[in-house]
Amino acid sequence: MTAVVDQNCALARVSGDDLRVPLVQGGTTTYANFDYAASAPALAQVTDRVQQLLPFYASVHRGAGYASRISTECYEAARGSVTRFLDATDDQVVVFTRNTTDSLNLLASCVPGDTVVLDIEHHANFLPWTKHGRRVVHAAATVEETVGRLVAELCSKPAALLAVTGASNVTGEVLPLERLATVAHQCGARILVDAAQLAPHRRISLRETGIDYVVFSGHKLYAPFGAGVLVGRRDWLDAAEPYLAGGGAVREVTTGGAEWAAAPQRHEGGSPNVLGAAALAAACDALCEIDAETLAAHEHRLADRLRAGLAAIPGVQLLSIWTDSPDTVGIVAFTLDGFVPGHVAAYLSAEHGIGVRDGRFCAHPLLARLGLDGALRASIGLGTTPADVDRLIEAVATLVNTGPAWNYAATNNVWNPTPETRPFTSTAPVGAAPCLVD
Repeated sequence: MTAVVDQNCALARVSGDDLRVPLVQGGTTTYANFDYAASAPALAQVTDRVQQLLPFYASVHRGAGYASRISTECYEAARGSVTRFLDATDDQVVVFTRNTTDSLNLLASCVPGDTVVLDIEHHANFLPWTKHGRRVVHAAATVEETVGRLVAELCSKPAALLAVTGASNVTGEVLPLERLATVAHQCGARILVDAAQLAPHRRISLRETGIDYVVFSGHKLYAPFGAGVLVGRRDWLDAAEPYLAGGGAVREVTTGGAEWAAAPQRHEGGSPNVLGAAALAAACDALCEIDAETLAAHEHRLADRLRAGLAAIPGVQLLSIWTDSPDTVGIVAFTLDGFVPGHVAAYLSAEHGIGVRDGRFCAHPLLARLGLDGALRASIGLGTTPADVDRLIEAVATLVNTGPAWNYAATNNVWNPTPETRPFTSTAPVGAAPCLVD
């Protein structure tokens, strides 16, 4: 089934799309969520599947009880949903983890040699690759030159793995992954793609691209229930020591040792996150129902509208890594002359009910390359509408033209309105005294 889209509406129903939030000056407004890149709200299909499974929730594997059988079936069937979503090959296995960071650290414990990375990576795809050796390549001003530098590094000395982002979590720019996979294989390496920001926005075929390993998080894929995945070739996974030694990862245990199971069970020791896996599978199934071209077109329309609107505001600087990016997902990073990013983010939230991200986005080397101590990031998702985009543009323009209507101050680099009038407990009624810690 292909989704039919009204250009004035969201592409899909997400939890919280009618959320009302308090404003510091009084009253409430509908929340405009531009923080999808940090954690996306749950799709309606995801919350429905979790609700359906909750009464049957039980420990999986080896349980004879009916609820245990149902939970086991759902947990194992979730691997099939992920496999179909990524068009994985028969030799690629699905390992459930906590999140992308967990997946990358798991794979890092299995890689039998050096890993080549770019200096633009999220910390999750930069810090783990130290066990056997991390070789850092500095991105150039263009994608073409950056690919050339990666080729030169891979050809200069054997490497086991090339680990790259699918889409930058700061600017949304996408690398030519199929081309990089070909380059890595020609140089005797494998390729890992951190798809935390790519998978929610673009369809990925492991079969067609030749990507060996991919990781992503459920909480960025509209399934915020604490699960992630590592999908990839099983030989390294079968040869490595278990990621967590414990129940479920073994075939046989004696007082003298253990016979470990093959992947994926080898790296899923302990009781698994059944609900998280089911939620992630539901998100994969729901996204498969949306036509890939429809998804990309919806996002491009909104992102282009946002970039054009922000670029027209005096003092706004849009950020990019390359001048020739072949594609960009719905992430727009920018700065505003004369304003600290945290101040702008606090203003947008307090006075307009708009949520954006500010800071260095767990990509300190990239922000340093751009000569910045911080920036603002507005990220678009399935629940974003043109009206949301226009609200953000208008709010930034108002800040530039007339300034904030409230006072703001920073404590430990965290900006807040002064005084703060909004309640900050989930059960507090709007207008109640705020529950804040200095």
